[in-house]
Amino acid sequence: MIAILGAGESGVGAALLAKAKGLEVFVSDMSSIREAYKETLEQNHIPFEEGKHDYDKILSANEIIKSPGIPDKAEIIKQAKAKNIPIISEIEFAGRYTQAKFICITGTNGKTTTTLLTYHLLKSAGLNVALAGNIGESLAQKVITDTTDYYVVELSSFQLDNMYQFKAHISILLNITPDHLDRYDYCMDNYAKSKLRITQNMTPSDYFIYNSEDEVIKKHFSQEDFTGTAVPFGLNQQHGIRAYFQEEVIVTEIAGIRDIVNVSTSPLIGKHNQYNTLAAVTAALLMGIKPPQIEKALATFQNADHRLQPVGTSAGVTYINDSKATNVEAVWYALEGIKKPIIWIAGGVDKGNNYETLVPLAKEKIKALICLGKENAKLLQAFKDVIPIIEETQSVDEAVQKAKAGAVAGDVVLLSPACASFDLFQNYEHRGRSFAEAVQRLVLNPS
Repeated sequence: MIAILGAGESGVGAALLAKAKGLEVFVSDMSSIREAYKETLEQNHIPFEEGKHDYDKILSANEIIKSPGIPDKAEIIKQAKAKNIPIISEIEFAGRYTQAKFICITGTNGKTTTTLLTYHLLKSAGLNVALAGNIGESLAQKVITDTTDYYVVELSSFQLDNMYQFKAHISILLNITPDHLDRYDYCMDNYAKSKLRITQNMTPSDYFIYNSEDEVIKKHFSQEDFTGTAVPFGLNQQHGIRAYFQEEVIVTEIAGIRDIVNVSTSPLIGKHNQYNTLAAVTAALLMGIKPPQIEKALATFQNADHRLQPVGTSAGVTYINDSKATNVEAVWYALEGIKKPIIWIAGGVDKGNNYETLVPLAKEKIKALICLGKENAKLLQAFKDVIPIIEETQSVDEAVQKAKAGAVAGDVVLLSPACASFDLFQNYEHRGRSFAEAVQRLVLNPS
């Protein structure tokens, strides 16, 4: 019997795949299960429980598939480990039932943009490809029909932690910066090792595309110990780099083949998106897609919502929704990429942030800071001597109105919170939508 812990997208997808393969399966979720997922389980005659764990039943399983959101310190996980019950992720489970090749992307920041862009480049070129993973779509559920040749999969460190035999054909590691350290004993080395699990089981015919300018990756990744083919990338040409920028073109030099891709038509802005674009374009070239095909597809790419997303213009002021920027590193990239004066809306639930790295950019670019959160003391302390105007609010409409009052034509109002959203909003999407709606109200009624 397979026990599945967590009845969200990944858990229900894994349950459906297990059922399709004739396996006995039981789903258990300590929280309440969303109605849509409950209906799916019931329609497929998959037994489940919610609001509790039946320890006897779960601990009698031959294998446990764990939701990425469940930490190892959870009591049911500790007891399962004590009984030596194998604990795997939905991705690991799905990988057993397909011969398709995987293009896998991870990194603290930028992985969703890079995943979507890689998928877009491959799909636009006519490859038979599907999208899955941390992006919000269950790989296991797609594997039931398994009608595609390639899967582009976004992977979080939590998913990678419970993957063992899974192998990527192309893996991408964008960066490693402090995040989720509570899951890794507040140790960056542990977090870095988790991210580098994306290279496991690779052979010389597989490719690892990684950011050679990221100090943590450089510290923890050794080409000498790696069995795949390493493809380091960076913004500037230097010894060993296989993909780099040269003004508005990307140059790759891999296995003696030199390709040049013009990226001037890409809608993505900022240095962080140069890294994301480098990785995605390199993956596309390794998949055999030609530069003209890539250039054409770049021009039609639309990024996911809440990632440096323009949501309106009023009186010459541009409003940008970057609600997904829930850590300092993501905000740094946003501030670095915007070349106009900024009114910055930030705040929420602090995740142990150190704002020091933002101070030089704040001095250079930020006219005003509007703190949108219940507890803003840390932001106020960090920027009180740096940003000339700082205001506080717990209303997104008031934040937009305060921003409008201080903005002139040519300015940018940037929602880039550096914090989690749970003090005032359900999640970062809810925060981003609320901001976009407030901006639209302003656009429709600017007076």
